[in-house]
Amino acid sequence: MNEVTARSATSMPKIWLASYPPTVPEFIPPLKHQSLGELFEDSCARFAERPAFSSMGKSLTFRTLEAESRKIGAWLQAQGLAKGDRVAVMLPNVLQNPVIVYGILRAGFVVVNVNPLYTPRELEHQLRDSGAKALFVLENFARTAEQAVPKTDVKHVVVATMGDMLGLKGHIVNFIVRRVKKLVPAWSLPSAKSFRQVLSEGARLSLSAPGTKPSDLAFLQYTGGTTGVSKGAMLTHANLLANKEQMGVWLDSAFLEKKRPEQLQFLCALPLYHIFALTVNSLMGVATGSHNILIANPRDIPALVKEIGEHQIHIFPGLNTLFNALMNNADFQKLDFSALILVFGGGMSVQRPVAERWLEMTGCPITEGYGLSETSPVATANRCNRRDFSGMIGLPISSTEISIRDDDGEEVEQGDVGEICIRGPQVMAGYWNRPDETAAAMTPDNYFRTGDMGYMDAQGYTKIVDRKKDMILVSGFNVYPNEVEEVVASHPGVLECAAVGLKDEHSGEAVKIFVVRKDPNLTEAEVKAHCVANLTNYKRPRFIEFRDSLPKSNVGKILRRELRG
Repeated sequence: MNEVTARSATSMPKIWLASYPPTVPEFIPPLKHQSLGELFEDSCARFAERPAFSSMGKSLTFRTLEAESRKIGAWLQAQGLAKGDRVAVMLPNVLQNPVIVYGILRAGFVVVNVNPLYTPRELEHQLRDSGAKALFVLENFARTAEQAVPKTDVKHVVVATMGDMLGLKGHIVNFIVRRVKKLVPAWSLPSAKSFRQVLSEGARLSLSAPGTKPSDLAFLQYTGGTTGVSKGAMLTHANLLANKEQMGVWLDSAFLEKKRPEQLQFLCALPLYHIFALTVNSLMGVATGSHNILIANPRDIPALVKEIGEHQIHIFPGLNTLFNALMNNADFQKLDFSALILVFGGGMSVQRPVAERWLEMTGCPITEGYGLSETSPVATANRCNRRDFSGMIGLPISSTEISIRDDDGEEVEQGDVGEICIRGPQVMAGYWNRPDETAAAMTPDNYFRTGDMGYMDAQGYTKIVDRKKDMILVSGFNVYPNEVEEVVASHPGVLECAAVGLKDEHSGEAVKIFVVRKDPNLTEAEVKAHCVANLTNYKRPRFIEFRDSLPKSNVGKILRRELRG
């Protein structure tokens, strides 16, 4: 949506504008670049000698990143792929990831990000659905590809190793990964090429300018499938460029009170195949000439803490579960946090006990925002200079509108709960090959229906109360799991928790809470007493089950659907 359309499409008052930081405009300026490839090349020229990405002690400068991605793009073009063909990337946070992704984009193809931990069935679905013609995969997951690729249209497979871009150290890393940790199951992909072989062949080829337009697809970003079959959100170059611009003006407001370092350092602990890290870390990092510290395995908390301690981290995008896990590590508590400027919380609700403890421990507040794969992803954000935890997802960012609507698509009264709907230049072009799903997700006036329930306060801040499908109905009363979880999580003996609804013959549904103890002596009676003191009767959990852990997605989001059974 261009600026003219955004200005004229609604007559609803934008009450959030009065709460904007002074430097943030109502609308972003016209896009400076035609494509992500053009933006990438511009940044690599401007910041050539700066480190762009680091992994396991090895850094890639912007100059090297440009040269290596050019080889990837040239090689892909030489395989006969047509502009707009899809190329799948099944890699964790290693240096090859940005090299490959930007190579694909520069060559005029569409990136299909794939979770490396997918099963063969899940991988086959995504490759078949996207019609991918090529796949880049880490050898650790090549056995999965071996089982899935023959049933798809994939013609070219490139296999990378953990040590490919680590120099001499890479041989040691590969030996440890393969022989010591035994993380590479046997695989057979007879026609596959190695990543190093592709770089070598690409070095002898030329990259042709593909003539990419802003409206061309850049990514098929598959949803996690929590609301049904996993489907690809079609994100255009304009979508991502707009969201980069929107985040850029918001980020600038963080330096009204804090001096901007010569080069920002981002911690990239969230996976680059996820839209949050893809845009907030990789795209924003490249656009601003920043340095991203890539973490291949954020579940290894001691190793992550060690990595954080070795860098002056300025910007840290993360999730509630990650923040919580870090704070329960004794070595993390001893770190120097004076360099931290911004900590972004997204992907799931940040809980008040976690946010307040984080601020006390680090001195840097968690700035909560909100977005989805379908919105590239950022749609709302709290002010960067706000130190208190509001529990709100923030204000609509520049050129973005939020409308809270009922089941009939009518806007509800300000302050009432309804479905959060989003309109702006970052909203996807639709779902890949699913016009019915696209029609169901979009309103006639071009708002995206998020499926999240919330309300907007008088200052324009939005609060999520839950997803439509997660809502628990107890005797006709709506119970929102987030509220129950936040209360239970505030008990000092609770590490983390998740609330779900169970069928109940008397009340329709009853609330059950799954709890992971921080205090091993915590009892059911203590949890219930805490709920009696903080929740009205119908919201209190009728059932409590203690677990050693809770099921989580690879991004760290607690999976309530698996707990429902």
